[in-house]
Amino acid sequence: MNMPEMTDPLRQLQQSTRRHFFQRCGMGLGAAALSGLLRNDTLAGATGPHPLAPRQPHYAPRAKSVIFLFMAGGPSQLDLFQEKPLLRKHHGELPPKSYLEGRRFAFLKGTETLLASPRSFQQYGQCGQELSDLLPYHRQIVDEVCWMHGLQSDVFNHGPAKIFMNTGSPQPGRPSMGAWTTYGLGSESSDLPGFVVLQSGPRGPRGGSALWSSGFLPTTYQGVPFRSGPEPILNLSSPGGLDRKRERGFVDMVSALNREHLKTVGDPEIQTRIAAYEMAYAMQSSAPELMDISKEPKHVLDLYGAEPGRPSYAANCLLARRMVERGVRFVQLYHTNWDHHGGPTENLENHLPQICREVDQASAALVLDLKQRGLLDDTVVIWGGEFGRTPMGEVRETTGRDHHIDAFSMWAAGGGFKPGLIHGETDELGLGATRDAKHVHDLQATILHLLGLDHERLTFRFQGRDFRLTDVHGHVLRDVLT
Repeated sequence: MNMPEMTDPLRQLQQSTRRHFFQRCGMGLGAAALSGLLRNDTLAGATGPHPLAPRQPHYAPRAKSVIFLFMAGGPSQLDLFQEKPLLRKHHGELPPKSYLEGRRFAFLKGTETLLASPRSFQQYGQCGQELSDLLPYHRQIVDEVCWMHGLQSDVFNHGPAKIFMNTGSPQPGRPSMGAWTTYGLGSESSDLPGFVVLQSGPRGPRGGSALWSSGFLPTTYQGVPFRSGPEPILNLSSPGGLDRKRERGFVDMVSALNREHLKTVGDPEIQTRIAAYEMAYAMQSSAPELMDISKEPKHVLDLYGAEPGRPSYAANCLLARRMVERGVRFVQLYHTNWDHHGGPTENLENHLPQICREVDQASAALVLDLKQRGLLDDTVVIWGGEFGRTPMGEVRETTGRDHHIDAFSMWAAGGGFKPGLIHGETDELGLGATRDAKHVHDLQATILHLLGLDHERLTFRFQGRDFRLTDVHGHVLRDVLT
């Protein structure tokens, strides 16, 4: 039986997908969503410059790039940077109840006793910063960095605390600091991502990709994890039999199709897709060259303790320097595991010394190398974790400390941070800040400030609200700046 031939409009309707229907629906959800996007200026520049093209800051910046050395797990400030004679004197005793009022801990039950550090401390440099015997290479940079004590966070569990340090919120879904930075400034590199993530240690950091997510910002601004080895990014290499000329033609054709689609629907993620194809094509040449540290002089490799072909934190520090030389805006290193509660693989006796040996030399080398190359003045280097450790020990099979959010330590160098400054003090036991306390949001605001970005003006409208990295908090720590 012959069916009557369909009219063209009916044929088009039956052959349309739901996506096509809403795109063409002049009075339906497609038009409503598009008008909302237009009102929020989401489409501004969608067919204009590359989304990572350099942009003007709010005011003259002190720094151009950031290297964040993230010690995932929470380093013990009491075994590295702060000697507490009173803690040693009262080792094994219960802490005074007045010191514990209003404080929250992850695992302590209230019966744990004070734990003195077994490490030996001395003061170094003109600033007189205390360092334990676990960080001998840090003695070389003691007057080059700004020592920040009495830092405070809101969150005492690892995953949420890491997300909080990076995004200003303990819940996943917000843009990370690197994403906000590239959203605000773009990148000076045309053949590498603006925000790169490097990882080392026995496992990845808790929180995973939420730590370098772009959240509700366009995905152009999310961090790009680089792997060690000859293929730093999966599926970046050309398929067999496809030469550069043919691949260039393929990228051009796909980009042209995407631009036509962009004109129709105005989705900024299509612009992200176009930029991703172009970046992938460029990185086929730039990424392998970047990751090959064998061409570095031997004295530089020796300075970091890096070995070509061997993945390590030291190699990642050297790569971070190579990246900022090439215009990468934000480089974040994660090194695990600093979570020394006491146990078969996480204790203060054996595993804290081991991880310090893994990071001490290269962390100091990065500061020294940047300085001698003239890069430290416009590069911010941050060292620290999501929180610190308690003065009380945990009752476990080996020695360890619990998470502590009220009095931890970090250091920062370059980019306008005041070298040789010791900022902040904590009480005799290390439970709370007694002078110049500072919050995670303050540190975030300060880093953006050094990049020329006002943390209160760097916003993105999402779900009817203007969001920012520091939420509704934070102030610039002007006392730590030159």
